Amino acid sequence: MFLPEVKKRLQTDQSLQSSYSYTETRRERKVDGEGRTTSESVKVLENYPGLPGQQRWERLISENGKPVPREELEKEDRERQRKAEEYARRLASQPEKEHARQNRELDKARREQAEVVDDIFRVYDVKMVGRESIEGHDTIHFSLTPRPGAEARTRDGGMMRHFTVAAWVSETDYELVRLRVEAIDNVGIGLGLLARVNKGARLDFDRRKVNGEVWLPAVASYSFNARVGLIKMLRRNATLEFSNYRKFTVDTSSTFAPPAQ
Repeated sequence: MFLPEVKKRLQTDQSLQSSYSYTETRRERKVDGEGRTTSESVKVLENYPGLPGQQRWERLISENGKPVPREELEKEDRERQRKAEEYARRLASQPEKEHARQNRELDKARREQAEVVDDIFRVYDVKMVGRESIEGHDTIHFSLTPRPGAEARTRDGGMMRHFTVAAWVSETDYELVRLRVEAIDNVGIGLGLLARVNKGARLDFDRRKVNGEVWLPAVASYSFNARVGLIKMLRRNATLEFSNYRKFTVDTSSTFAPPAQ
């Protein structure tokens, strides 16, 4: 019964996360052929739930240690307010139509999410490795290896066949705690140009339990070499840190505690 419970949690994570706001610090680095950093950019953003049917709202508040000018933030806030008022008017004038549209979009998103989760268990051979404690939480460590000839039904599932995965899942909550992903061969991706990410690209992802009720992203990092247009080589790595989680309501202030530099 353990894996079916894990699968159920994977299908509902997005709806749980959508009720929180947080600060995101993005550190993106260019590296040379020896793996040495040649340049780094640091962006700090406030991240809020989007309006129904829309993506989350990101608000850049500083870049490379320099705060975004207040007038630019105020301009962005006014635009955000305008969109919120448009939505409120639309909801007030056609409540049944608007709710029906939202329900259709929500049902579609849930179906798509469920299809991707189904592909995880369709594409991968999932094996238990053992039990480990991570920051005081008892977890079960799983290895996920692509099955030879596995037929995926989604685009994401098709990509999964090029990656191996290690996953640590809370033994009591059935929630994902840690994820390690590595490319096992070169992978074609869409960057607007012909591009291939080289074998060995990595993604690491850790979550933490917030307010004793929900598991949310804590740190994500990635590193890759990619050839674009068969000529240019891109070498990148980055770290994304998520902090200052707060339950979002209409009264939630847009002022966050400053993240550590």
